[in-house]
Amino acid sequence: MPDKTITLAFTGASGLAYGLRLLDCLLAADAQVNLLTSQAAHIVAKQELDLTLAARPADLEKQLAGTYRARQGQLRVHGRDDWFAPVASGSARVDAMVICPCSMGTVAAIAHGMSDNLIERAADVMLKEQRKLILVPRETPFSSLHLENMLKLSRMNAVILPANPGFYHHPTRLEDLIDFIVARILDQLDIRQDLLPPWGRQ
Repeated sequence: MPDKTITLAFTGASGLAYGLRLLDCLLAADAQVNLLTSQAAHIVAKQELDLTLAARPADLEKQLAGTYRARQGQLRVHGRDDWFAPVASGSARVDAMVICPCSMGTVAAIAHGMSDNLIERAADVMLKEQRKLILVPRETPFSSLHLENMLKLSRMNAVILPANPGFYHHPTRLEDLIDFIVARILDQLDIRQDLLPPWGRQ
């Protein structure tokens, strides 16, 4: 049995490289991953990374499982309207959910309980079941509305973890900045990581 079951969602904010690196690390840590993607995330993948993500969930599952060497059954990809997916119900065993990157539209929808697609519904389930929900917004500047929505979610015990990397670890590559954020997410998930040493051990 895997140590943890994590729902990971990619939305249309800039910064899909964070989400893909997180997926890689979760699979390497032997976590069971339920992956959800928005249509806009596919557009971002092509525009930012020149990466074409397969459109059909089964094809995307095969594509990413091969890329990141997932063991059989470790990665499950669900469609945006797959209401029979386990993550749509609080009765399923899911330890935490991460939306990385998280668009402001997704933040707003979750804050107001919209649940119009599986990403929003899965996040709503995490809130109602009082399980860990981590949102990784990548936007700047934030408007007052963005801040109000994030504050509302923070008051519901969601973790707001902006994609704002630090520089005290002296990054020399783009990958170092990506790993900084992914390390912080893994720390929140209580998953061992060697991407970034704890403060004081640099």
